[in-house]
Amino acid sequence: MAHIVVIGAGLGGLPAAYELRHVLPRQHQVTLISNQPKFTFVPSLPWVGLGLRSLDRIQLELAKIVPQHGIEFIHDSVTAIDPRSRQIALKERILKYDYVVIATGPELAVDALPGLGPENGYTQSVCNPHHAVLACEAWQQFLQDPGPIVVGAAPGASCFGPAYEFALLASHTLRQKGLRDQVPITIVTPEPYAGHLGIGGMANSRWLIRAMLADRHVDVIDNVAISHIESDRIYLSDDRSVPFKYAMILPPFRGPSFLREAPGLTDAKGFVPVLPTYRHPDFDSVYAVGVITQLKPIENTPIPIGVPKVGQMTEEMVITVTHNIALDLGVVSGPPIRPTLQAICFADFGDTGALFLADPLLPDQEGRRHRAFTTKGMWVSWMKTGFEKYFMDKMRTGWTMPWFERLGLRMLGLPLVEPLPVDSALDVSRPKILS
Repeated sequence: MAHIVVIGAGLGGLPAAYELRHVLPRQHQVTLISNQPKFTFVPSLPWVGLGLRSLDRIQLELAKIVPQHGIEFIHDSVTAIDPRSRQIALKERILKYDYVVIATGPELAVDALPGLGPENGYTQSVCNPHHAVLACEAWQQFLQDPGPIVVGAAPGASCFGPAYEFALLASHTLRQKGLRDQVPITIVTPEPYAGHLGIGGMANSRWLIRAMLADRHVDVIDNVAISHIESDRIYLSDDRSVPFKYAMILPPFRGPSFLREAPGLTDAKGFVPVLPTYRHPDFDSVYAVGVITQLKPIENTPIPIGVPKVGQMTEEMVITVTHNIALDLGVVSGPPIRPTLQAICFADFGDTGALFLADPLLPDQEGRRHRAFTTKGMWVSWMKTGFEKYFMDKMRTGWTMPWFERLGLRMLGLPLVEPLPVDSALDVSRPKILS
């Protein structure tokens, strides 16, 4: 009997636990550890931050839904992991494992800039439930005495979609309330150009985003780093500054401290290097999925930024890891598989929306992708709302990816995974631990 432990119960961890339980015979034990009592559908947090969605609508009690599917649930914080002895330290116990799937999601590096973050700084974020609630409280106060808004990202940030979504949703909401003329909105981003998204080469995204921002009178300052933040002003590296009454600035991500402190497990920022199979290159018992995986930046940019890891990519990683663990255990046969890593992002802007697709996220050596485009329309907003309900129902009932979802993606020409050639299953060009 093997014991498989999944650390983290977010968009990667909870589906991973369900998928493992579905694929593996019952003699194998699956345990899910989370330092949070609830699952949160993170893509909807910009709505929460602007008071457009209640937090309880996008959360599920893990202790109620997980055990009924034959998965042990532990609500506790991991304090240390030793991949050599295959042990995980919790606050009051030690857990042994045969395989571990690291799906913690990110820790927010709000200490990256002076004045960043809601607790010890002057800015809001919508990257976790607590911050989204604080952002909503600050937003309600802002509406009583409006002024300039600044939305953007700190240097080193990797997920830029929520910034554009928040800025345009704020513009739409203020217009509905008759306050838009009182509120100048500025986006400040380290991307080399607005619409780069940490991906680059996204066909028309640069021009479409620029046009949408211009139509809504949202100013853009791109290719610039925020140096520090004071109570009513954001200072930039080129000696400019921007005043604000309300600011939502996305912080950089890093891995939790227990990962960063495990010798040889992660890079300096706490991200886990992986082979094409999503197994760690040095520890055969360690796999990783989601934001915590290490992906090298697609291109060099004047200001360093990270690579986004969206939900679609995470689901591909989950299927890959589950299959390859099952292959190790002799439950399935055939070659190992790897994810195709397509990036699909739905963004709601209130009166319209935008769909971004990069297939695959990582271009080939000539910088080419099969497809890369951005399109817009109100239908995108409807699709995001529908997908929220669908995904919440899936997590509530414990579905794995059902056949009709896989079929639909294939019909769109989006295979989730592909087999690895036998001679590359243990790829000799193993990823280096990046500093």
